[in-house]
Amino acid sequence: MNTLSSIIYMIWFLSEILLHRILRGGAADDKKKKDKGSLAYIWIIILISINVAVYLSYKTRFPIIQQGSLMNYIGLSVILAGMVLRFYAIASLGRLFTVVVTIRKDHRIKKDGIYRMLRHPSYAGSLLSFLGFGLSLNNWLGLIIAFVPVLAAFIYRMDIEEKVLTEQFGSEYTDYIQRTRRILPFIY
Repeated sequence: MNTLSSIIYMIWFLSEILLHRILRGGAADDKKKKDKGSLAYIWIIILISINVAVYLSYKTRFPIIQQGSLMNYIGLSVILAGMVLRFYAIASLGRLFTVVVTIRKDHRIKKDGIYRMLRHPSYAGSLLSFLGFGLSLNNWLGLIIAFVPVLAAFIYRMDIEEKVLTEQFGSEYTDYIQRTRRILPFIY
């Protein structure tokens, strides 16, 4: 691992910890949490996946490309792109964003900007960063371990969130579901 990789990994990881600490919601939101433990589940999966992916990447030889430093830079670029998308989505949602699944006072469905195409652009950005992390390891096994379990955890979380939003907003949200994709424009 080179210095640039270490710096980007640390910025990425610390930004997620900071988001978790700052954007958990307030006391009024605590009564309305519908998280079902999914945030803790995601963090457990992330910590295990990242550590296992790094370990297996150093212990096995399944390179994505032979020029490892090129793949490292591609992966780091994808991490940064994911961070930009995530922070843009969070800023666009404003005070309605929390890291726990909850309905806030005066909550409404955001349907403009990036939310016109994607229901979960913040998750899309986070998943893009995990994809970039896996790519930066330049190991097929590391990529799969870094990305697939995290994707599964995020899908579980999106299911919970969409159920809560459907319960709160009914046909307005189900209509929105029909017009948008979860995390990948035009596909999923």
